[in-house]
Amino acid sequence: MKKILNNSISQERRKLINKRTNIFVFFIFLCFIILGYWLFKLQIIHGKEYKEAGDRQYFLDTGESFNRGSIFFSNKTNIISPAVEMYNEYDIAIDPKTINSEFKKKINKGEKTLEDLKNNLYLSIQEVFSKWSNDNTDINNSSSTKIFLNKNDFFLKIENEESSFEILKKNVSEDIANDLIGLHIRGLIISRKKSRVYFEKEIAAKILGFVGFNDTKKTGLYGLEKYYNDVLEKDPISNSNIFAEIFSDFKSESSNNSNFKKGGIENNNLKGNIYLTIDINVERYLNQLLIKIKNKWNSQKVGGIIMDINDGSILAMDEIPSFDPNNYKNVENISLYNNDLVSGVYEMGSIIKPLTVAAALDAGVVNEYTTYNDTGSILINGYKVSNYDKRARGPNTPLQEILSQSLNIGIAFLVQKMGGGLFSEYFHNFGIGEYTGIDLPNEASGLVANLNTHVDVDSVTAGFGQGIAITPIQTIRALSILGNGGKLITPHIVKKIIYDNGDEKNIALDDSIEVFKNASTSEKISKILTKVVDNAMHMKNPRYTIAAKTGTAQMVNSNTGKYYDDRYLHSFFGYFPATKPKYIIFLYQVYPKGVEYASQSLKDYFFDLVNYLIKYYEVQPDR
Repeated sequence: MKKILNNSISQERRKLINKRTNIFVFFIFLCFIILGYWLFKLQIIHGKEYKEAGDRQYFLDTGESFNRGSIFFSNKTNIISPAVEMYNEYDIAIDPKTINSEFKKKINKGEKTLEDLKNNLYLSIQEVFSKWSNDNTDINNSSSTKIFLNKNDFFLKIENEESSFEILKKNVSEDIANDLIGLHIRGLIISRKKSRVYFEKEIAAKILGFVGFNDTKKTGLYGLEKYYNDVLEKDPISNSNIFAEIFSDFKSESSNNSNFKKGGIENNNLKGNIYLTIDINVERYLNQLLIKIKNKWNSQKVGGIIMDINDGSILAMDEIPSFDPNNYKNVENISLYNNDLVSGVYEMGSIIKPLTVAAALDAGVVNEYTTYNDTGSILINGYKVSNYDKRARGPNTPLQEILSQSLNIGIAFLVQKMGGGLFSEYFHNFGIGEYTGIDLPNEASGLVANLNTHVDVDSVTAGFGQGIAITPIQTIRALSILGNGGKLITPHIVKKIIYDNGDEKNIALDDSIEVFKNASTSEKISKILTKVVDNAMHMKNPRYTIAAKTGTAQMVNSNTGKYYDDRYLHSFFGYFPATKPKYIIFLYQVYPKGVEYASQSLKDYFFDLVNYLIKYYEVQPDR
């Protein structure tokens, strides 16, 4: 009995020991998990931030210090290149009080003379500068003209024992700063300044915008820097207890991740980098072409957009004149900061006519074989409406000629066939006078009150692009429906956001709206516009179908409200391959000199762009 009792006690004791052992093992295992997670977080997730926190032990951060995510361009092979990044620069200074104190200690110990100490300090610092320069001159050669530090000036600064701060060199690289730290010189001061670098300077500046001071804080003021400020703006790493941070992360990362708004802007504190739809090679080519146009015609302003006609991805967008966001303070006229591609409104003229023709075809009031009597001029509500040359084309004028010859009387015929109400409904469905939703700030909706009056003359003039003013981005969005099967798409600049915690958000959304009632409408209008290129412009490409149309609109005098006799807005749009479009181009220029029609000023540049895109993207022929 006693033996049985002892066995029972031994078993209980073993169970207790095993239980305690298991608890101890579990605790050790949990510690390893926490330690592993902490190391992963330290090295992988927050490696950069902790490195910066460590740097703060060695660098004196100036008031200019801030931190933001990066912005990247892409190209046709999806290789990214930096558009905007943070860059560290360093100012090197000395504290003469501290340095002289150190000198006195060494002199008292009999180590060196004062002259030796000053000279050795000079040579040590100069050697670092020389190492990271392209200068192979011997630093001991007093005849060198490429020396970084003037020896006499250096000695004068050291000897100024009343001073505690003397600048030696401004804006040096991180390599120099790190090597100077390695010298362990007491009294050497290294001040770090973080700056925002825009690698392409003027190119895409209207898209990217820039960062500047808002009150006492640097923040995004224009462009993507402003629109995505909540994504790009990063807070300094906190000094909170690491274990509290770990457990809070376990909680947040295990919770349901529903932190994204439509368009990719997060609604909590996630920060990250943004990746653009902009193809840097196409952007550069467009920029150079716009400069050529402006120089050729001495225009007030020239702009262009290249977009994927099916999903709204902006491949290139630019406007001239522009500015360098690295030196935005040097701009004399701050209106250069504005991006009129999304905020400027213009009467676009005849480039709008294809929309009117497409609406009439889709409504079924005409077909591609319809003819009408073109009288050259007509009276509508007491106002005279005429063709650009006031010449009649006569009875049985084909529908094709309305666009081939850009006939206002033909547009009047179509609008009157539809009626003002139906015409207005179509144009509103095309997004005319509405925000496109592009991810850039300060978008304008346009001035389209004439669409809602249902007065015949207002509807007719709107039908050929006068009396209503819209933005370039709104224009290309509306014109895209002609070639993409009748879909109203959302233009966008950003492809995706990658957040600091590794989450990735794709921006492109399938939110297009079908605006044509008949599936064949897009095909019909594309054939008409292809004939405009082949026969009217005499620019037929033997391998590719190209659909295009020009626009020439009189500009309004803002003081009188009347049209100028000699000032025009020229525009040109087109898409290709017209049988199955992929790319759409829109160009415009404000008040070109010495030329009247857009067909004269923009045609060659448009087809230059078409040929570049065909070659660059290796577009397959459709003829």
